[in-house]
Amino acid sequence: MSLAVRWIRLLMVVSAAGFAGAAYATRAIMDGPIEQYSGAAFSAAIVYTIVIFIWPRLSPLVAGGAVIAYCWFIEFAQLTPVPGAISQRSWFARQLLGAQFDLVDVVWYPVGAISLVAAHWLLRTRARSRSHPSPAES
Repeated sequence: MSLAVRWIRLLMVVSAAGFAGAAYATRAIMDGPIEQYSGAAFSAAIVYTIVIFIWPRLSPLVAGGAVIAYCWFIEFAQLTPVPGAISQRSWFARQLLGAQFDLVDVVWYPVGAISLVAAHWLLRTRARSRSHPSPAES
């Protein structure tokens, strides 16, 4: 495993912890729609960090698409009784699966994913430009 992959994975662990902390802090401090909407966006951001942790060389667009598809799958699965039943048995399962469908979450998952796709794209572009300088810079 290359040093770059190790650094990316470490960054993803730190980022996931930061997003989780921000989500719980928002929930503790605020009440109402901001708490709800930010929760869905932070959830997507955490899933993004997990995807990049597993596949560090994945392109931002593919990672973002996978994250949105996964989040929507989980959200629409909540239209069945399965996630709710599992969530009643475990706090951890409730964090992963949720308990009830909310159409607003479907809109906010892409907000969390797209913001990380943009940041990932920017960082990747900057890293590539540093490793492959243009002829004018040489």
